[in-house]
Amino acid sequence: MSRTSKSILTAAAILLLVVPVAVAGDELTEALKDGKVNADLRLRYETVEQDNIEEDAEALTFRVRLGYTTGKWFNLSSKVEFAANTAVGIDDYNSSANGMGQYPLIADPQDTQMVQAYLAYNLAGHTTVKAGRQRIILDNARFIGNVGWRQLEQTFDGVSAVTTPIDNFTGVFAHLTNTNQVQGEHNPLRSTDLNADVEVLNASWKFGVGTVTGYGYFADMEDAPALSNQTLGVRFTGKRALNNNMALLYTAEFAQQSDYSDGMSVIDAEYIHGILGLGMKKVSVQVGYELLGSNEGMFGFFTPLATLHAHNGWADMFLGTPSEGLEDTYLNVTGEVAGLKLVGVYHDFSSDFGGMDYGSEIDLMVAKKFGKHYSGMIKFADYSSDGYSVDTTKIWVMAGASF
Repeated sequence: MSRTSKSILTAAAILLLVVPVAVAGDELTEALKDGKVNADLRLRYETVEQDNIEEDAEALTFRVRLGYTTGKWFNLSSKVEFAANTAVGIDDYNSSANGMGQYPLIADPQDTQMVQAYLAYNLAGHTTVKAGRQRIILDNARFIGNVGWRQLEQTFDGVSAVTTPIDNFTGVFAHLTNTNQVQGEHNPLRSTDLNADVEVLNASWKFGVGTVTGYGYFADMEDAPALSNQTLGVRFTGKRALNNNMALLYTAEFAQQSDYSDGMSVIDAEYIHGILGLGMKKVSVQVGYELLGSNEGMFGFFTPLATLHAHNGWADMFLGTPSEGLEDTYLNVTGEVAGLKLVGVYHDFSSDFGGMDYGSEIDLMVAKKFGKHYSGMIKFADYSSDGYSVDTTKIWVMAGASF
């Protein structure tokens, strides 16, 4: 963790502890009484079969996340949230922290984590400023997200502001000094922090046929200055009713990535994402094309702060973009039957530079909510290599409760 990040987090923690003690009064007492406790429990079985590793990985992990948010006191509030993940009986897996490299990776180390610790101030009812450790998810988490699929999530240290000064407009501005990654806070084998000063600008306007978003992300990578980059882009997504039972779904996005600060001059690539589909009451069908471009095979467009599991296949074969880039052409079918959410996705992967076929993937999911608090899920991913990486199959069975 960088010195600046530690200073911000320490200041936020001191404020969280000192403000309630230093200032007395009925208003403060009521703010504490009006606070809310949140709890999230998740039990998950995961298995991974990977062609280049003889042993299959198996893990049964249990994640507990607990938090407390105060009520408002003169427009001030605060939140603290912690998580702990442990293996329950089945731990034949490489967690990234246990040194068990004879198994495939399941990136859920046994560890504890401070998820959030921030002080928030609400200004004029339309702007909220947060200082400290916080969860940030922007748009579809393609560029900035919390990697919420993993048991220990990704959070950010810094200062952020979210403003809605007029109807249908949202602006997000942030200065981030550290990214707390999913490998846990006490991983003895690898760094768990991504030390980077990141400036975040994201503005969305919602109107009749959809939402248009403009964004700029400027990352000064302290630990790897040569990878410092800036990304400027625009995204449009929406739907239009065709009749009472059917709507046209569409998304179009373009971004340009280039070098920033001490970044390498070869950082120069484009991002394109287009989706066209039909949505009905119980079923939607979408065809998509996503390009993470290449600079003549020397550099591939990358998104290190994203929720990468949500993009380019659930088998996680493309957590890092190849230098030849990535083209992902996919078909997504989503439906609901008897209260079950059903998802099926087919991906065809190839390179942007060099004309290479990477492989293909089939993803399947069945999920169900049980009342307000409980949920279950079964998920499957099968990647077939045509030359990039190796054949990989993953299965998850999960149960959760949130309060």
